[in-house]
Amino acid sequence: MLIKEILSSFRQFSANEALLFEENIVRRTFRKNEIILKQGAVCQSVYFVLSGSFFQYQSQGITESIIDLHVTSEWMFNHPSLIEQRASETTIKAFENSEVIELSLSSLHYLIAKSQSFLFLTKIFNQTSARTYLFDSSFNPLQKYNYIKNVKPLVAQVFPVKMIASYLKIAPETLSRVRANH
Repeated sequence: MLIKEILSSFRQFSANEALLFEENIVRRTFRKNEIILKQGAVCQSVYFVLSGSFFQYQSQGITESIIDLHVTSEWMFNHPSLIEQRASETTIKAFENSEVIELSLSSLHYLIAKSQSFLFLTKIFNQTSARTYLFDSSFNPLQKYNYIKNVKPLVAQVFPVKMIASYLKIAPETLSRVRANH
């Protein structure tokens, strides 16, 4: 995906601004199961998924609760850790071999100082509203699954039922029944 395409989802940026953005990002690759953010570390960057997928989970003893699922063409980060600059309560791990663009918080501040146009990038931080809506609504399992298929359609294609069920906070058997009847 080209830098102009990524930036155009926010607004039109000049060629110079696009070049400045490109100079302040880092392309990184991650192997399957490689950790981007470890529980207890402070999140210092946002990542745009160019290819592959990631999952964000919270360890509770021997169990892992899926907090979020990230697929190609979306931004990912740990919101509370990044915004409040506190230790992350979750881990972000590559589900498969993946490539991302990393934009550090300090680079974002630098870009905004160079051009007020980069303030539009702060829309990245609003993406948690979809997750909040999903869990603040009184959706039944079918409605939860339909919502996730509409908002993040690749999730159902990439991740196994057990992980999607954990993310939706329903039993895997319930999700299997919902998918079979869907």
